[in-house]
Amino acid sequence: MGQIPALSSFVRNAALEREVAMGTRLYVGNLPYGAKEQEIQDFFEQSGARQVTQVKIITDRETGRPRGFAFVELTDAKMAESAIAELHGTQFGGRKIVVNQAHTPRNEGRGRPTR
Repeated sequence: MGQIPALSSFVRNAALEREVAMGTRLYVGNLPYGAKEQEIQDFFEQSGARQVTQVKIITDRETGRPRGFAFVELTDAKMAESAIAELHGTQFGGRKIVVNQAHTPRNEGRGRPTR
C-alpha cells in the first residue's frame, strides 16, 4: 500500500522541524555563485573542530543556477554554534558571508503548493 500524501508531507515537515530544532542546520548566505559544495564543506571543517554531514546549495528552479545561499548541516548543535560564532561575517570566495541558524521554511504563497 502507498502512503497517504498528506501524511507523507506531515512526516517530512516534522522531520525537518526536529532537525532545525536540534540546531544542526545552518543558513549560509552571500555565497559566490561559483561556490561548490565541497569548498563550503572544507571551509566549515577547516579548524578540525567541526564535522559537516551535508551541504545543499540552493539553485533556481527554472535556470538551475545557484541563488547565492546554501544550507549546511553539522553533526551536533555545539558545532553549529561554533560555526556561527567563528564564521559569520568572514570572507569566503571574496565575499563576506552570513551564517545563521536555519529556520523552518514559511509557505507564503511562493513556489508550488504542498500536497
